Amino acid sequence: MTERFTPPPSRGCSSTPVLKERGQHEVFCGLTGIIWLHRKMQDAFFLVVGSRTCAHLLQSAAGVMIFAEPRFATAILEETDLAGMADAQQELDRVVSELLERRPDIKQLFLVGSCPSEVIKLDLAKAAERMSAQFAPNVRVLSYSGSGIETTFTQGEDACLAAMVPVLPQTDARELLLVGALPDVVEEQAVGLLEAMGIGPIRILPASRVNDEYGIGPNTLYALTQPFLTETHEALQRRGANHIAAPFPFGEEGTTQWLRAIADQFGVSDAKFAEVTDAPRARATKAVAQASEALRGKSVFFFPDSQLEIPLARFLTRECGMEAVEVGAPFIHRSVMTPDLELLSEGPIIAEGQDVDKQLDRCRAARPDLTVCGLGLANPLEAEGLTTKWAIELVFTPVHFYEQAGDLAGLFSRPVRRRSLLKMEAAE
Repeated sequence: MTERFTPPPSRGCSSTPVLKERGQHEVFCGLTGIIWLHRKMQDAFFLVVGSRTCAHLLQSAAGVMIFAEPRFATAILEETDLAGMADAQQELDRVVSELLERRPDIKQLFLVGSCPSEVIKLDLAKAAERMSAQFAPNVRVLSYSGSGIETTFTQGEDACLAAMVPVLPQTDARELLLVGALPDVVEEQAVGLLEAMGIGPIRILPASRVNDEYGIGPNTLYALTQPFLTETHEALQRRGANHIAAPFPFGEEGTTQWLRAIADQFGVSDAKFAEVTDAPRARATKAVAQASEALRGKSVFFFPDSQLEIPLARFLTRECGMEAVEVGAPFIHRSVMTPDLELLSEGPIIAEGQDVDKQLDRCRAARPDLTVCGLGLANPLEAEGLTTKWAIELVFTPVHFYEQAGDLAGLFSRPVRRRSLLKMEAAE
């Protein structure tokens, strides 16, 4: 029988000095968030104002077939706009008018900024305001930036949701708002557990359709499902909503504490909480123990990439028996990350931001058993004999809550097992 790893007592890392680095950094474009957001919002359309490179990125990332009609596209601004030979605002108006005429099913249009200089000079917020007035009440037009210069790739979702918060209606109703785009099956599991405790009404941001919307107000209680939603968190705070602080729902421990924090706000008894969670908790504990056998006693190093790093380090050290050497994150928002930092065992370097050359030197010196990093660093590090895990896969794969806990551990254990098998084959 596989036994669950029990972490040693720890004072946590909430007071650990943070190594703040500002230098050359490796990021993936924030436009990537469109790939999962357009699947969640069924009547929305994402119009990227960018270059042909932006169009190729989205086409490649989404794997869209030539005969498909997705709910995103790129309005390509040519260099003539920059030279003053064409009016970019008029061109954008033309593209939007043609799009909405051809696609009457669109109820919410996002103008998404990118990094080319001819796009940066445009005031997309003003354009969105003008178009909203023009196409109201049938279509709401909002804007946000997905520029890789300004953001890491998960911040595209954060900027999108933050743009939605100010236009949501005002309400005094006491409701629970779950914030973050999750795969449908994972979202259903979370809502099912909460409803079984008698918690409700439960709202989701982003809603599937504009008609499913709800209000925000001083009686709104919200729980974040993704660690990177810091701008959205602040936008909700400005609307008077109340944050339910908790570790993020990765693994058995994180999921239980996330659910417990919500249950406490709604007066759920210990008996009812146990009735709802005992069985899935047991399944999660068993699945994690089995999937993490190859991880126990191994070291892990996180490069800053997805902003999932701190909660994942907490999961790997406390539930999978790993030792964290360094945990790097693009940004550390204390009011969002403190519950996970308090659980993360003392010892690792906690780094915010990046100077990639210095961090590579530390990684090479440490020679960790597993390095979690972006695509641009993985292949060079593999060539140097280090075992790596792509950070982006942790965003595209269902990993939240009890039923996915074993899968989450498996994502980390597979590359470690693969490296062990390769070493055995080489020795034979």
